[in-house]
Amino acid sequence: MRERGRVGASSARRRVARPASVGAVLDLLLPQRCLGCGAGGTMLCVRCLAMLPRVGATLCERCGAPTTWPVRRCRECAGRRLAFASARAAVLYDGAVRPVVAAWKERGLRRLASLAAELVVEAVPRPGVAVLCFVPPERDRSLERGHHPAERLARELGRRWELPVERLVLRVRSTPPQRGLGLADRRRNVMGAFAAAAKPPSRVGVVDDVYTSGATANAAASALRKAGARRVEVVTFARAVRAG
Repeated sequence: MRERGRVGASSARRRVARPASVGAVLDLLLPQRCLGCGAGGTMLCVRCLAMLPRVGATLCERCGAPTTWPVRRCRECAGRRLAFASARAAVLYDGAVRPVVAAWKERGLRRLASLAAELVVEAVPRPGVAVLCFVPPERDRSLERGHHPAERLARELGRRWELPVERLVLRVRSTPPQRGLGLADRRRNVMGAFAAAAKPPSRVGVVDDVYTSGATANAAASALRKAGARRVEVVTFARAVRAG
C-alpha cells in the first residue's frame, strides 16, 4: 500500500510539473521594450498607449465605422447583407496600432491580450449577449504562432464582463490569408468557411482581433444565425477604416 502511495504521489508530481511553453519562457527571459518607441520597461509605455487612436463615439450604428455624424448605415456597410447586428472596436487600425497587432499575432506576445481587453472595456459597452465566442483560427497558422489572439482576447473580455466564453464556431474548410485581398475576394474567401459547433443561445458575442472588411466576422455570424442565434454582436480590438 505504501509503495502504491509513493508511486501515486510521484505520478501526481510529474503531472503538475509541466514544462513552460516557449512563449512563456521568452516572456520571462527577454527584456521588455515598448512596441511604439523602443523604451525599456514595458510592452507599451504610457505615452505610446495614450497615442493609440481610439474609435470615437460618433459612428455607424451597424458596422461601427467612424462617421461625421451618427448613422444607421454608412457607405461601408450600406447595401451589404450583414449577419451581425453591430460591430464595435477599441482602436483604429493605423500606423501606430499595426506594430502592436503584429507583435501580438506574429511574435507571440501573449500578454498584449490583457492590454487589448482593457482598451476594449474602456471603449466598448458590455454587449447584451449571453455568451462570448471567438473566430476560430486557421489550424496551420495557429500551430505556427503557438497561440490564438482572438481566443485570448475573448477570455480576457469574458473575465472582465463576467460572461462565459465557449467554442461556438468551427472552421470547416481551410482558407488562404485575407491579407492583400480586395473586398469582394475577402468575402468570397471566407464564405461558408465556418459552422456552428452547437446550438447557440439567442444572443451571442463574436470576438476577433481586427475588423478589416468585416468579411470574417460576418461569415462567423452567419454560421451562428443559421444555427439559431437571433442576434450576434461583434467585438474587436482594432478596426480598419476604408479610405473615402
